[in-house]
Amino acid sequence: MRVQSGKNDLLSPVAEIVFEFYMTVDLSADAPNFLGKFSQGPKSARFVYINSGRYAGQGHTMWNRRAKLSLMSITKAQIENVVSNGSTRIETIIDGVGRDGGPVCASVKGLTWSVSK
Repeated sequence: MRVQSGKNDLLSPVAEIVFEFYMTVDLSADAPNFLGKFSQGPKSARFVYINSGRYAGQGHTMWNRRAKLSLMSITKAQIENVVSNGSTRIETIIDGVGRDGGPVCASVKGLTWSVSK
């Protein structure tokens, strides 16, 4: 699995299932506007792709999937908390296995984003 950056680049995981990356966020409106190469989709429905199989650069596999993690439930207060306290981050945890036993794909439901150290 890899996080998609821009249209074609891929970010490798830091550990087996941990990705660390930074995003720029415009906080001038009521809702955060996630910007930069890790942010995908329209302003009103931003998300991050987690790629697996061939989409993640694995050549000899039957899988070719992307999981879509919505950023829209991340609040302005959570972002301000991270900005004011440099030792925190916003994170979510997903199960990397889909209902069919393969890599998770499509829109991941029930995401909970939280501020953590």
